Amino acid sequence: MQRPIRNLTLLGLMLSTAALTFWMHPRQLLADTRPAMDLASMVPAAFGEWVELPNATAQIIDPQLQQSLENLYSQTLSRTYANRQGYRVMLSMVYGKTQRGSQQLHHPEICYPAQGFQVLSNRTAELDTPYGVIPVRRLETRLSAARVEPVTYWALVGEEVVLGSVRRKLVEMRHGVRGYTVDGLLFRVSSVDIVSARAFDLQDRFVSQLMVAISRDDRLRLAGL
Repeated sequence: MQRPIRNLTLLGLMLSTAALTFWMHPRQLLADTRPAMDLASMVPAAFGEWVELPNATAQIIDPQLQQSLENLYSQTLSRTYANRQGYRVMLSMVYGKTQRGSQQLHHPEICYPAQGFQVLSNRTAELDTPYGVIPVRRLETRLSAARVEPVTYWALVGEEVVLGSVRRKLVEMRHGVRGYTVDGLLFRVSSVDIVSARAFDLQDRFVSQLMVAISRDDRLRLAGL
């Protein structure tokens, strides 16, 4: 009598596991439930004290790697802006409709060293905007004595800013139990500046003024605000 009961118990556990696996398996892209992302139209060419420099480039990577990123992600955007004093801020964004496999966001602390940069520091911070605080990560990177590049960035999974892999997985799982595969966006600003404090201050001003210039829906899509 004990063996049939044990077998039935095992069968019940197997069926429950299979049902849970099916229930948690994403069956729809979260991106398909929202308006299509269009990075180029979401970010204006001029806002606050900043104006895009059409002939400049925000790329720090070689053209071959840039092409591979464009093939990997759903959308990419790279621009350089300057204020009235001529200070330049490079803006770069990548967006993927899914975060599965190789399409997961590649973070600057990994990408910059792959291009020959040395990461001098890596810390988390908070970027204040009129609409709330954005959790960010700040890097100080150096390619050469003449090329020091402080970087501020955040990653958005679904509609939440995540700075670590554990938090990202929790967000993915929460959407997964609802049947969705999450999308992801990485927002990065950087400056070629040997004075990191000045660079981070101007990057914060750039982001804050951008948040004021865009719509409520776009603030949510780009910064979780």
